[in-house]
Amino acid sequence: MCTNNTEKLPSGLVHSSERKQRSKRSKVQVPRRVRKKCEEKADKDMELKNLKLFLENQSIIEENEKLRKKASVLHQENLALMSEFQNKFPDSDIFFDSLPLFFFTNTDNRR
Repeated sequence: MCTNNTEKLPSGLVHSSERKQRSKRSKVQVPRRVRKKCEEKADKDMELKNLKLFLENQSIIEENEKLRKKASVLHQENLALMSEFQNKFPDSDIFFDSLPLFFFTNTDNRR
């Protein structure tokens, strides 16, 4: 005989799917002020790490800019020397034609 789903169980019985699961966390309560201090310390630590990374990033950016400027100056010097060389030795066109093209192009590639 089939039972009707609307029938109630006896008052002392609880259906297994209706049982509440017990929490596996401990029931130790941390006072609010202690928890707040820990959160504030964690926030300060995170801010300090963030500041250190920001300063490190700034120094890397500055160094990168210095190197970019230095590369640009060297490239300009290289072009001037090659031009001077061509003026002194006009018959050296054959030599310059055999050089790769990247020696004569701007190397200031910014991405």
